[in-house]
Amino acid sequence: MSTLRALAAAQAVATGVAQPVATVRHLHLSRRPLVLVPLAMAGEANAPLAAMVGSAPGEGRLLIVPQPRNRDQRFAFAAELATIVLPYVDAHRTANEAVAVDRGRDVRYRYLDAPQLLVPNPAGVTFLRLLGRSTRFRRVDGEYPVPPQVPLLGRWLTFFAERAEHPGSSALMAMTQALTLHWATGQSAVEDLHLPALLGWIAPPTGLSGAEAAARAEDPSICPPAGPATDPGFDNRLLAPAIEAYAAAGTDEATRVEAYAELERLLRDQLTPTWELMWRGLGLLRALPPGTRVAGRWDGDRDAFTAHADHLDSDGAPQPRRDGAVAAAARLHRLERAAATYAVQRAYDDPLVMAEYRLTGEAFVGEVLLADPTRVDDSGRRPVLRPRIQLMTTDPVLVPVGATLSSPSRPGQKARLVFLTPTADSKTEVVLELSGGMGRGLTANPGSVPEVGERLCYTTLSDAYVPGAAFPAVEETPWTHGGPPATAAAAPDEEWA
Repeated sequence: MSTLRALAAAQAVATGVAQPVATVRHLHLSRRPLVLVPLAMAGEANAPLAAMVGSAPGEGRLLIVPQPRNRDQRFAFAAELATIVLPYVDAHRTANEAVAVDRGRDVRYRYLDAPQLLVPNPAGVTFLRLLGRSTRFRRVDGEYPVPPQVPLLGRWLTFFAERAEHPGSSALMAMTQALTLHWATGQSAVEDLHLPALLGWIAPPTGLSGAEAAARAEDPSICPPAGPATDPGFDNRLLAPAIEAYAAAGTDEATRVEAYAELERLLRDQLTPTWELMWRGLGLLRALPPGTRVAGRWDGDRDAFTAHADHLDSDGAPQPRRDGAVAAAARLHRLERAAATYAVQRAYDDPLVMAEYRLTGEAFVGEVLLADPTRVDDSGRRPVLRPRIQLMTTDPVLVPVGATLSSPSRPGQKARLVFLTPTADSKTEVVLELSGGMGRGLTANPGSVPEVGERLCYTTLSDAYVPGAAFPAVEETPWTHGGPPATAAAAPDEEWA
């Protein structure tokens, strides 16, 4: 836990309500996201029990599996889920736009929008990942065939689960993670995974503190768990007898319909509170203005969505069970670069996030005291424009002389630290030499050089593009990582896991 987040948590305890740790929203929110609240059967590896899914508060559709241990009913559930998810995905493939590449010498196309899935917590993301793994390899003919939409659903769920691992992606989001990214509560990180308790801290009912609202929300009789796990008391007292009654009905149609209706009622009562809380949390997030760089990260989601859709249209194979050595290294490299870029972009967008770096000396905020916008450096082969500015700051500056800094207000401009002079009143005078972002001549463009009195932030964090690393071809996998791969055989059917 960072210093400022720990302080915010302490303030939440003192005031009885969650404290904001962001001034803008760092996630993209679709105009019509698909909310999915899953339930899994206790004691079974990702055996689906029920799900409530829909793209509007009043359009939640309940899907249930009366006998979660029945393999055919599980795949019938997957087929029914596919009739909701796949049309929602295809609705985002109606129009595309041209994007210039290779410095304008070529173009590529991507869809104007992309689908977005929301689940209550990270366990819901895991549920979808495992559901995708257990369905994307299924056969539509031969022994134990499944409906054609089932393996397609598995490939799309796997795509969403993989995007959820990508820092800054908004294609598949857990509501608890989205909320804790913007608010700090007075409870532990584990307790924050419980959506009702988390929302109790962020928006407690009138007359209750956040702690009181969270304690009330933890009572399963008032607010059931947000899934995919169910409450053990509910399992023993109500769910198990209802499933047994459905199984005992046998071929008696009237008894079977009655038992199914009772099971559906029980599961609807369990899922409806979380369904309503999902839309409540979505409203809280929508109230925050989006960060400047959120749209750029959503463009990355649209690119990934377009690429995967094109892959499926060309009859592409399902995602492999596990990556090879080169693919795994490349994927890890992409995720590390994305994590570093996401951290910088959040700091650039949000002064509260940047404050963490100010505490560590990696950033400082100061007021411009002097500015020389016409300074020219003629020590080289040709003269270049190199304005200098002097700032006064009260922040600790732990950056060495000669370091290159950037400012969120002028990200295309670099600043070299020239002088650092502590003063008697615990302040620091900083002299910076500017380069870039001022035009091509020896006269700076208007507004490109900071003016006296302007308050600026400078940091070692850089939002500049960093090229990716080079990896060997798959057929040139080094012997230290298993050597060149053997010819891959056709993947056999994978049992439901």
